[in-house]
Amino acid sequence: MADAERGPLRFKTQRALAHRLVLSTLTGRTIHISQIRPSSPANPGLAPHEISFLRLLEAITNGSHIEISYTGTTLLYRPGLITGSTPGSGASGGVIRHELPAECARGISYFLIPLCLLAPFSKAPINILFTGSGVITSATHTGDMSADSVRTAILPLYSQFGITNNIELRILRRSNPGSGGRGGAGEVQLVFGHQVRLPKTIHLLNPGRIKRIRGVAYCTGVSASNNARMIEAARGVLNPMTGDTYIFSDVSSAPFVASPDKANPNAKRKTGIGFGLSLVAESSTGSLYSADLASPPSGGQPPEEIGQHCAYQLLEVISLGGVTSLAAAPTLLTLMAMGSEDVGRLQVGRDMIGTDEIIGLARDLKAFGASGWGIRDAASGQDGDIVVSVVGRGVGNVGRKIA
Repeated sequence: MADAERGPLRFKTQRALAHRLVLSTLTGRTIHISQIRPSSPANPGLAPHEISFLRLLEAITNGSHIEISYTGTTLLYRPGLITGSTPGSGASGGVIRHELPAECARGISYFLIPLCLLAPFSKAPINILFTGSGVITSATHTGDMSADSVRTAILPLYSQFGITNNIELRILRRSNPGSGGRGGAGEVQLVFGHQVRLPKTIHLLNPGRIKRIRGVAYCTGVSASNNARMIEAARGVLNPMTGDTYIFSDVSSAPFVASPDKANPNAKRKTGIGFGLSLVAESSTGSLYSADLASPPSGGQPPEEIGQHCAYQLLEVISLGGVTSLAAAPTLLTLMAMGSEDVGRLQVGRDMIGTDEIIGLARDLKAFGASGWGIRDAASGQDGDIVVSVVGRGVGNVGRKIA
């Protein structure tokens, strides 16, 4: 009733649409988003991956209400209770199957990272199987990280908040972007079974020194020698930095998708062909830094170049300073803002705090009722590091019974 009296929060454009929907679901505030690609001549309004994310929210919540205008340029979202994979809410055998459309141009991390933010506040465990011809498990040209980096660099962050049990990401079938950067026909399952009343308050102020580097080189439907060439090129850059460098190799066949024609209605074709590399560096204090790179859908880039560029990308992420990378900072800052009503502190690089993504996140959190951030120079770490102080909002898990 109070939300109806206040009216919906109003935003414009599709910027950070998935994260705004997550904040709306966590805080219970209705949002109205307008001017979603209004000037696009061919594809105005919501994109296929955004519509698919709305359907995913509808599957894991109870009572959500979604209104989309005829042109798709205006969205009204009234959130419901996060129920997870409870029986009767679309889950079959405790698993929700979510199929991504073939036109999807975003990696699976576009869905996984927001879903992991909602999972600790769910009434029941979340178990979702992503299938369909639109699942891309590798890194993409749109900036999405691979499923491997989500597993090794994002999910371990939840242990800082006391969320550790029964969390698993399974890559059942790998895929790279298909023709035109769309679709891949992979298969990924996320199991998130640790629900909490409130995340713990964290104080991450010591970046430490890099002690080990791990990675995964993957190839789909191409020669396994591509992995060896990527690993050799990456180690050539990283070995002078630390001797504890190990990169796993994963080789898989290309998935098939239906491609019927008049001569053969049951014809199939290969898709998701390519290769890529995911690297994660861990410091002596447990800080994680990740980098991702995959071959372009059009091809033409040798594996040595992929390996070398990914290694340099990792070194650049580490050089920014702080205790986390830019890809993981929104997850940490959001959980800090939604946690218990205490002051948490996070040390980040000066260049990171000034990016459009982090500034936009701070404004969105403020709009949803969170406290403003306190910023001061760090006493340790690299020169120019910033300590961000965040006061938790105490949102809590309304679906979880209190003992």
